Amino acid sequence: MPVSPLPDDPVAPPLAGVLETALYVDDLERARGFYEEVLGLRPIFADGRLTAYDVGGRSVLLVFQRGASMHATRLPGGVIPPHDGSGPVHYALAIARDDLPAWEARLAAKGVAIEGRTDWPRGGHSIYFRDPDGHLGELATPGIWPIY
Repeated sequence: MPVSPLPDDPVAPPLAGVLETALYVDDLERARGFYEEVLGLRPIFADGRLTAYDVGGRSVLLVFQRGASMHATRLPGGVIPPHDGSGPVHYALAIARDDLPAWEARLAAKGVAIEGRTDWPRGGHSIYFRDPDGHLGELATPGIWPIY
């Protein structure tokens, strides 16, 4: 049930989308191998703390070395507060419906097991796999959500 705004509560301006998703890994080089060699992502920034990947020209996947962002990061333009994460998380990457068989073949060729498959009521399809740190990746075709 939606929460009614308080009389003095300003209306939230619209959000344009999710810009970044962050994963935290135990071995950044191993993770880079997976995301670059298996998923074909190309880095747009990399240092000893993180690698940032362009995902479809719409969002950025940040892969952090676990524990490397436990202190504030000072940049010429400001400060990024500390952050970190633990345990396996889930992320989904959008793919074209016609590309699903090619992705299944690519994952198999790279030795990545498909752990699950889902056919969604709206007509979308998902396949699930794990990265070397146990994060659950999903490749999803349109028809998963009312907005996708």
